[in-house]
Amino acid sequence: MHGTFTDNDLSHVIEADKAHVWHHLVQHKPFESSDPRIIVEGKGMRVWDQNGKEWLDAVSGAVWTVNVGYGRESICKAVYDQMMKMCYFAQAAGSVPGALYAEKLIEKMPGMSRVYYCNSGSEANEKAFKMVRQIAHKKYGGKKTKILYRDRDYHGSTLAAMSAGGQDERNAQYGPFAPDFVRVPHCMEYRKHELGLDHLSGEDFGIAAANLIEEVILREGPETVGALCLEPVTAGGGVIEAPEGYWPRVQEICKQYDVLLHIDEVVCGIGRTGTHWFGYQHYGIKPDFVTMAKGVASGYAAIACMVTTEEVFDLFKNDASDKMNYFRDISTFGGCTAGPAAALENMRIIEDENLLENCTKMGERMMSNLRALQEKHAVIGDVRGKGLFLGAELVTDRDTKEPVDEALAQKVVAECGTHGVIIGVTNRSVPGRNNTLCFSPALIATADDIDKITDAVDKALTTVFD
Repeated sequence: MHGTFTDNDLSHVIEADKAHVWHHLVQHKPFESSDPRIIVEGKGMRVWDQNGKEWLDAVSGAVWTVNVGYGRESICKAVYDQMMKMCYFAQAAGSVPGALYAEKLIEKMPGMSRVYYCNSGSEANEKAFKMVRQIAHKKYGGKKTKILYRDRDYHGSTLAAMSAGGQDERNAQYGPFAPDFVRVPHCMEYRKHELGLDHLSGEDFGIAAANLIEEVILREGPETVGALCLEPVTAGGGVIEAPEGYWPRVQEICKQYDVLLHIDEVVCGIGRTGTHWFGYQHYGIKPDFVTMAKGVASGYAAIACMVTTEEVFDLFKNDASDKMNYFRDISTFGGCTAGPAAALENMRIIEDENLLENCTKMGERMMSNLRALQEKHAVIGDVRGKGLFLGAELVTDRDTKEPVDEALAQKVVAECGTHGVIIGVTNRSVPGRNNTLCFSPALIATADDIDKITDAVDKALTTVFD
């Protein structure tokens, strides 16, 4: 370990954390008799805790964020240099890195043209929701206000984002929610029997799953539906990729009923799925909104973007005489220059080190390894995902697909930890369905890293289930 605190006594840091820090997604009662984990240092794909223990991070900062790995001096230097020159000015004015990153980003997104800066994925999604609502008033007499979202998808933790949240355990006890958000069914082929579509498979199932969205639009009234918000690959709801036929049909439905298509790339964006910069680009669709955060700067600075088309942008400036005819919104920290400065260097690293190609190659290796584990361990019912964004669903019976108890899935995660590997698991997401192991190693992963991760999973499954 080579961090700042290597030669220091960290007992005061631990006590300060226990006394004053409210951690995310954590029950704090155990900390009355034990210590929280404090991550002191990171380098590449390894992190070290306060006890000096080394961990191989297979979830990129726990929530699929640190795409280019830890300890990137060039990103830190880019942020330092920019902040010394100009740290902040409200985004009502422009900035040098803001303009340059927007230009670079749009080069990667044919058909898109405008970047709205903010500081989190939840906030980016809310910006799109607000635009949809304002368009409803400007163009449709206030009628097309409904926003459709999909079961199992997640779009953030603010109340508006949770109103579009398809994970009932995340939403529990936080309502009531905003009106005019309407859920549509998922397209998860592994559990197609739960949709009454077990007689279909492949493209036929994909088209049928998309048609369930059309049924909701017709039920609600097409004149009331303004947008459809989807993850290209569902993340915390189980790492689920749509089957063939799904996305082309979704695009047709949106065009037929004049529904704006909003793709949430907060997890998938900036290379996570391999080959392309964004998940939606695998499927040939043309969204109206794309939101992103996490991997935009690999966690080196807070930044999120809401990207849209010139057609949408034009709706907010077509009548300059109307004092209400613009997007009356601000994100305070959207004016921080550290975010786009870090994002520019993050993008350069991905390009110069061919990390999209590495992600594809290592993703194929990891998928192969997980499928080999599926052959060995009957508890693995399904393996799925794209690039270095993968999941393994654990079941008690492959025929009935009954999920394992979530406590056992969490035990697998803990057991991997004994082998020095941090993996994830669906957590407080879908009731009775928190049974999918989650993997999102950094795009810099090597074959040895991938093999170490899956070897730890192999050992953990053997310990917990055999």
